[in-house]
Amino acid sequence: MTKPAETPVRAGDKVSSESHSLTELLEIQKAAFLRDGIPDAATRVDRINRLGQMLLDNADEITAALNEDFGTRPRELSIATDVAGCLIDLTHQRRSAEKWMKETNVSKIQGALGYKQRLRHDPLGVVGIMGPWNFPLQLTIVPAGSAFAAGNRVLLRPSSITAKTTAVIARVAPDYFSIEELAVVTSAHGGGSDFAKLKVDHMFFTGSPEVGASVAQEAAKNLVPVTLELGGKNPVIVDATQDITEAANFIADARMINGGQVCLCPDYVFVPESKVGEFTEKVIARWTKNFPTIEKNDQYTSTINEKNYTRITGLIDDAVELGATKHQVIPAGESLPNAEARKIPPTLLTGVKAGMKIEEDEVFGPVLTVYPYRNLSEAIDKINSAGHPLTLYWVGDDNENLKRVADNTRSGSISGNDFALHLLSHGLPFGGVGRSGMGNYHGKFGFDTFSHARAVTVSTMPIKFAELVSAPFTKSDTRLTNAQMKMWNFIQGRASRKSAKR
Repeated sequence: MTKPAETPVRAGDKVSSESHSLTELLEIQKAAFLRDGIPDAATRVDRINRLGQMLLDNADEITAALNEDFGTRPRELSIATDVAGCLIDLTHQRRSAEKWMKETNVSKIQGALGYKQRLRHDPLGVVGIMGPWNFPLQLTIVPAGSAFAAGNRVLLRPSSITAKTTAVIARVAPDYFSIEELAVVTSAHGGGSDFAKLKVDHMFFTGSPEVGASVAQEAAKNLVPVTLELGGKNPVIVDATQDITEAANFIADARMINGGQVCLCPDYVFVPESKVGEFTEKVIARWTKNFPTIEKNDQYTSTINEKNYTRITGLIDDAVELGATKHQVIPAGESLPNAEARKIPPTLLTGVKAGMKIEEDEVFGPVLTVYPYRNLSEAIDKINSAGHPLTLYWVGDDNENLKRVADNTRSGSISGNDFALHLLSHGLPFGGVGRSGMGNYHGKFGFDTFSHARAVTVSTMPIKFAELVSAPFTKSDTRLTNAQMKMWNFIQGRASRKSAKR
């Protein structure tokens, strides 16, 4: 039975999550869930509203903190992704929660005959959400909104790498939520591995495949179900009929979003062999136009930290040492890469071959690798030799070539001619497959991820199924069983014959 809306959080109710241990926060939320029961639609909508209001009220402080965490990150990007970008899905969750949470009557006809079937959509209880550093709010707040729509309590752990942003959210969250509803977990509560050990009712993680595997292992020890939103090397195929200038401009722009630090950024590109030179020139021209300066350009996102800066420059150096050719945009008078500013120039690599580290590692930075291809089979085989990517980009018409690529590859999604438009759709899921993740969210997919589809059956039929399948079995039971076998043999035989004719 659902409960009425809770009393809004008052200023006097403010309690920082850091005043409790990690285990205590979990127990507080579990106890509150059991005490209050399943929340009604008004409560769920109120929680989602407060989540969005928290972002809007503190947008300036959030974007300033993000800029400090990165070193340089455009305010426009932070607003578009980590503030306003969250509100797209939060709004849909808020408007749809009441409809989605209603019981579903499975079969009215069978119900009239005495076999009633209903499907409940129950909350799981307490959900743990672990976020990454590249979009520390979007990739925690959006799943939190889905969890609230489904009726859960939330333990939120933004990345420790973006410590200033996490500190802002941890400080302001008590103005909007009691820790019984949402508690922000910080490094003061321990590391990410400590969070992964919690006996929550569902663990949601966004990050690298390597850390995701560790989270899944820890969760498995407690039989905690997990959703893993991971990364991967996202390929791009430019169709032979596509205009190269248009393709180069789109791919150049998509690679540099957030300094290339997006799990959906294109990583490597297949270009028709005869057009590789032209494509390379057009990409460099686009980057040159977009970034006339880099070192002191506040529109050019820095690499998040020294560790990643060293890793990315190391991938470039390794490829060049083993025979690859690098094409870089370095404005006149600037010395790049710049370790102090953690700025790596936009880099395109050609001549990349097996044995180079960049062939295996997800770059997650401003580097693009280009491969020539003569026919689609070459590109498809290369893609299939790696782990399934989070998305696969197609640049060209919606034609038979695209269908062939889709039929013969696996990826979390396919994006044609633009950057990750499925993020903007309420009707499409976001998630990976294989090495790029398991499970999905956004829209109703998010609600379903954090809900339990609970079957309810009530029988008023005069014959009990339990009696039919319990000893002692009579001759009548034997005749009934034999009749069933004859019926199923007939049905199966007919189906097999139809299949053979196709």
